[in-house]
Amino acid sequence: MNSKINELSPDFLQLARIALTGRQQDIQLLLHRTSKKFRNSYPELTDALIALLQESPSKAIPLRKQSESPLPVDLDSRLQLLRIEKSQLEHEPILASKVLEPLKQALSERKNTASLLKHGLLPTKSMLFTGPPGVGKTMAAKWVAEKMEKPLLVLDLAAVMSSFLGRTGNNIRYVLDYAKNTECVLLLDELDAIAKRRDDSSEIGELKRLVTVLLQEIDDWPASGLLIAATNHPNLLDPAIWRRFEIVLEFQNPTEPQIEEFIYALLKEEVKSPQIWCKILSKSFLGKSYSDIERLIILARKSAAINDVPLENKIKDLLIVSDNLSHEERIKLACILVNEKIISQRQAQELTGIARNTIRKKTNKL
Repeated sequence: MNSKINELSPDFLQLARIALTGRQQDIQLLLHRTSKKFRNSYPELTDALIALLQESPSKAIPLRKQSESPLPVDLDSRLQLLRIEKSQLEHEPILASKVLEPLKQALSERKNTASLLKHGLLPTKSMLFTGPPGVGKTMAAKWVAEKMEKPLLVLDLAAVMSSFLGRTGNNIRYVLDYAKNTECVLLLDELDAIAKRRDDSSEIGELKRLVTVLLQEIDDWPASGLLIAATNHPNLLDPAIWRRFEIVLEFQNPTEPQIEEFIYALLKEEVKSPQIWCKILSKSFLGKSYSDIERLIILARKSAAINDVPLENKIKDLLIVSDNLSHEERIKLACILVNEKIISQRQAQELTGIARNTIRKKTNKL
């Protein structure tokens, strides 16, 4: 018995020491290590610790206990440093498999945390999204939070960047400390604004120290939460930032099939033949981002509503021919437009550059 007590004593003394500091993430890390260490010697204790880690009790849940734990604010401006993203997605995000599969893997890990803990493993706790604006980074973060049934907390960059540079580092600490003790998904958008390369001679020392603060906070992030960072300018990030994230995903402009699927989701309740329109517009919008496509379609809907005309009348104005389309693709597009009686042969020629005689011959063969 004494040998067992001696075996456990150092771990419980360490636990007591950390508990007195109030650092929840350190307590969780120690419990995880203890459960792994004594998995064979004390299986019942290990199972109980794993169950406790899986529950991951927190100080507050934003949507239920805000009155007990208000969102952190900048001490000068009194602006909230975080905002709670409550909007529901109208449709599933349309993402490339190289992006979607790792996200599904991370979600699966969250559903099977107990299995991971039994093998001394932890679920993914940090992800970095890179890519140009409007390609689905924020939408993917919303989707992940929705699937995890957790609120999405978004860093308010304008509020965090204090006029007193030294206070910006404190604001970052406030934000991450709050999120660490809250059941949530935290999104650090525009990461490049606060994590620039420290070898950039144009940046002053205080901003370089801010990167060091951020690195320390990311290292300290508990597995009970999920940290997602996003950037439009990955080349600006400090090299040390990349090593802190377990999963790095590159988002790109949608492909033609993805555009077609996206447009169908936007128009399926708005036009009589959404299948036709999404096929046509997917060629016109090739090379554009999701946000650009959605913006153009919303403008068309507004114009149709104001002028009290069918949406199809205004969607016609969105027809353009991408420079990426081959000669054969232009012929195919012209034939679809004429066959569906969307525009005349003359208009199809002007739009696609394909001769009316060619359009006439091809459409007669269809």
